[in-house]
Amino acid sequence: MAFRKRNIAVSTTAGSVAPANAAATLHGGLPGVRPSPLTSHPVTSTGATSLDDLLGGHVGLALGSSLLIGESGTTDFAGALLRFYAAEGLCQGHVVHAVGVGDSWVRDLPGVADERSSRKAAPSAGDDEKMKIAWRYEKLGQAGERGAWSDSDAYIVPGQQADQALPPHAPTNAPQQPFCHTFDLSKSLIIPQGARINHIAITLSPKPFDAVLQSLTQTLKASSSDTVHRLVLPTVLSPALWPTHATRPEDFLQFLHSLRSLLHQYAGRLTAMMTLPLELHPRSSGLVRWAELLSDGVLELTPFPHLMNAANGFVESGGHKSNEERPQGMLKVHKLPITTERGEGGAGAGNSMGEDLAFTVSRRKFVINPFSLPPMEGDQDAQKEGGSLTGKDVEF
Repeated sequence: MAFRKRNIAVSTTAGSVAPANAAATLHGGLPGVRPSPLTSHPVTSTGATSLDDLLGGHVGLALGSSLLIGESGTTDFAGALLRFYAAEGLCQGHVVHAVGVGDSWVRDLPGVADERSSRKAAPSAGDDEKMKIAWRYEKLGQAGERGAWSDSDAYIVPGQQADQALPPHAPTNAPQQPFCHTFDLSKSLIIPQGARINHIAITLSPKPFDAVLQSLTQTLKASSSDTVHRLVLPTVLSPALWPTHATRPEDFLQFLHSLRSLLHQYAGRLTAMMTLPLELHPRSSGLVRWAELLSDGVLELTPFPHLMNAANGFVESGGHKSNEERPQGMLKVHKLPITTERGEGGAGAGNSMGEDLAFTVSRRKFVINPFSLPPMEGDQDAQKEGGSLTGKDVEF
């Protein structure tokens, strides 16, 4: 028998030593991709920072997953999220597959906001959000920031010096590209040179989804392994874009099964985001229930009715001050991709399921914030009656 002294580390072989580029191998060196701070899955940005923070603490949409956004009413707030998603893909050099939309939709994508204006606006917003309890608590993170990963963070390989750590989303010999750009809805995106946009037309054939799968599969096979693809499906099953026979379960659910298979086959290169009008296809129907089961993430947007504009006191609720944007609706998180063993987002900070969330769409941004009602003021008549009892004996 062989013995060795205690407190002496076992020597490692040459094959077991972690390579110097293990961080780049972890996320493949893909543009706009970095590992999740929770599970190290490669994730990419949806184009909206507030939406990235809600996706289970992964600070982005995991590659190989799909996101279904349902919206009730006749508004198109979910379309703004799709535009952010597509614009972020073009800025990162990803291949964007746009289904059922033309060049006009691409020209209307939001442009990148000016860095100078965003820097000027940042201090004023930060001053309002500072905690007023004590000065030593000002630098504490707020709820939802536990899983945040800044661009300056680096992934340190075991056995590697800290100064040799590689950034999580960019090679060392190239300038760092922001993981999530700041977009301005009032501007139009300047399409980068060499941008790859695959326009997929919706056919009137008996199976219109077959053309989408065929075009997507051919492009994935023809592209290199270091290319990330994004599938954009706006207002799926809407009669304004899709034929009426597209709503048949044997066609739509088969398409979702095939899309799920492609997402698993190209787990490190493909993501998908689609919107569904719940006014035409409510969540109580079996078709939508199965669609949610076959999707990795499910969100629901519920805009406020127009009648609520008259009730200013109720609309101004949500913890927003008078100088801030008023919320336009509620956001519900029904399902999130890649949950951890600790639950969604790790129970605690960053947990978004079960909370009341509101979204705000202005001319320049799409923001998701917690929604809470202000303290209810007591009835003045009741207060007067209570004040008259101060000089009387009250029996308990």
